[in-house]
Amino acid sequence: MLRVLADRIGILPAYMPMGARRPRATTDTTRVAILTAMRFEADDEAAARRSLVKLDQEEQQGPLEPTRVVFEDEKPRLLARRGPGSERTVQTEFEIREECGTVHERSVRADVGQPGRLTGPPLPSLPVGVHRLRVIVHDPDGPREGEQTLIVAPRRCLTVEELLGDRRAFGLWTNLYTVRSDRDTGFGNLSSLGELARFAGEIGADFVGINPLHALRNRSDEISPYLPVSRIFRSPLYLDVRAVPEFETSPDARSLLESEGCRREVEALRQADRLDYARIAAIQRRILEVLHRRFLAFQRARRGARERAYHDYCARQGDLLTMFATFQALEEDLARSGIPRDWHVWPAELRGPRSQGIQEFRSKHPDSVEFWKFVQFELDRQLAAASREGQAAGLPIGLYQDLAVGSAASGFDPWAFPGLFLDGLRLGAPPDDYAAAGQDWGFPPLDPRTLAADGYRYWTLVLRAALAHSGAIRIDHVMGLFRQYWVPAGSPPTEGAYVRFPAQELLALLAVESRRHEALVIGEDLGTVPRGLQSQLARWGVVSSRVLLFERNRRGTFRPASKYSRRALVTVNTHDLPTLADYWAEKDLELRHELGLLSDDALAEARFRRDRERKGLLRRLAAEGCLPSAEEPDSFGELCAAVNSFLCRTPAPLVGLSLDDLAGETGPVNVPGVPPERFPSWTRRMRLSLEALPHDETVGEALTGAAERSRRSR
Repeated sequence: MLRVLADRIGILPAYMPMGARRPRATTDTTRVAILTAMRFEADDEAAARRSLVKLDQEEQQGPLEPTRVVFEDEKPRLLARRGPGSERTVQTEFEIREECGTVHERSVRADVGQPGRLTGPPLPSLPVGVHRLRVIVHDPDGPREGEQTLIVAPRRCLTVEELLGDRRAFGLWTNLYTVRSDRDTGFGNLSSLGELARFAGEIGADFVGINPLHALRNRSDEISPYLPVSRIFRSPLYLDVRAVPEFETSPDARSLLESEGCRREVEALRQADRLDYARIAAIQRRILEVLHRRFLAFQRARRGARERAYHDYCARQGDLLTMFATFQALEEDLARSGIPRDWHVWPAELRGPRSQGIQEFRSKHPDSVEFWKFVQFELDRQLAAASREGQAAGLPIGLYQDLAVGSAASGFDPWAFPGLFLDGLRLGAPPDDYAAAGQDWGFPPLDPRTLAADGYRYWTLVLRAALAHSGAIRIDHVMGLFRQYWVPAGSPPTEGAYVRFPAQELLALLAVESRRHEALVIGEDLGTVPRGLQSQLARWGVVSSRVLLFERNRRGTFRPASKYSRRALVTVNTHDLPTLADYWAEKDLELRHELGLLSDDALAEARFRRDRERKGLLRRLAAEGCLPSAEEPDSFGELCAAVNSFLCRTPAPLVGLSLDDLAGETGPVNVPGVPPERFPSWTRRMRLSLEALPHDETVGEALTGAAERSRRSR
């Protein structure tokens, strides 16, 4: 009964590890842990049997499935579950409330069709979107009512061909926080992004890709862009305080930033090789508070467009913005009293977003709540301005943003959506060639049943936030839309199991939002990928990911350019991999040895393999005509140009050139699996400033490799 229950809920009985010949079976201990976290009794066979009975009752309770996907070119009929006392035909009433508010009401006769189903007449023609269907079925035993999320979806996301025709594109990608500029306060900001978009336009690029901008705590070890407190709202550190409109009219803000003490601190932060999130956040906070007071003064004087834009933004974001602002203000207030920044240990009356205690706090601290709403408003405005810079520079795609796969357990998202995030489980990955012990990513998974019951509202909000002001979105670990690897808390990653996810519904909503925002969708589909996943992504128009360092056959030979996917974004590396300069000089291997990740013997073996890889890559570059011979180039710029030329000769529609590689940067931004006390991931800044990029010899030489895809050369 335990295994029957696990199968019904979607826990896979086994999976095939990368490179293995035999599948790895899911243990019963893991099944029990996952089912318990999902609020099912499963301690013994009797408990599992009771859970199955309860599950059957829940699934037959109403006449409608929680969610239904239909395609825009279909003419779907009303479908409902047949009740136990249903006759041949049943009087049925339904109401469809469209996303825009339009209501359709009808009373019809539904016929018994396929076993257990009632089939009614065709539904009214509905636009693409997410609608609500309400049904009352008048069975002889009494009326049965139910509601359903009805998703009317395009069959595909916006495709590269639709956007660009048959032209193959290239762009730049970077970790925005690492970008150095002559006018930042020690952190790559949205003004830097606008400058980078202008530079991309000058070299004939088509897009600029960046890391997730999700909200972080910006302190101690809570700085990873892939472990945010929210995937719906953004981090204030990306604000350019000088670009806030109130800065020019605020003598207090200017004098604060230009004071001797602040100037010295900002200059030290700007010159540093490593980011100091807490110090940068403290400086920006002081200035933003002054600017917010100036904003309030103008707002109360009703000074026109700026005030209207603020109220329009707040109206679009709705209650969720107020909840986030309250969470931020409350967390700060409690921290001053020594209470940890984790809502699980807050006083009981503050652990839910709609409690009386939360309402009382909000009424007592209106200015603090308004401050955080103002910060999010200005972040949205500055991101929109950076997007417009890309449009003005002629970037056909514009900005593409990255979407992290999860949120921190102690953060806003799990607090704001009670029951959606599962306690006692962690998302991760099974053992593979990259991490032999598997991976525990440290954040809780979403409960797919709760997600469906809420009409996938959270997923829609996350997508809309990531697609705002973007021409493309990259979904980290896109396999998570199909299945996710869950690790019980306290267990090693080897003791996890895969759990099925409602891919049809998630992808349908992705297609809806892709079309609405006229944005491409890129899926990071690296690692242990199940058979058939990439073909499903292709059917939905999701662009795949390919990484040069991984594109080798079983013998380790680098693939020819012609063998690359015709539906992928191709890059040399990712944020988890070494820069090209480090890879070539073996500095990544030296670092792993210093960190204790490679023994002396393992380091020697890794160096031997790396030497063979380098020679193999040189042979491939020479064979493709990207180098005159398989001899090592005289300069790094020449090597980078050859690599970029190789990528641009692949049939892949999109090529992403790393800004770090163009500039010859060294040092990783992240060493996966290593705690911050051993290596300061997410803190490395670029050596070159944005202003220096156009004049740098290495950058110029490296960019010659992209000439054949450059719009400027056509």
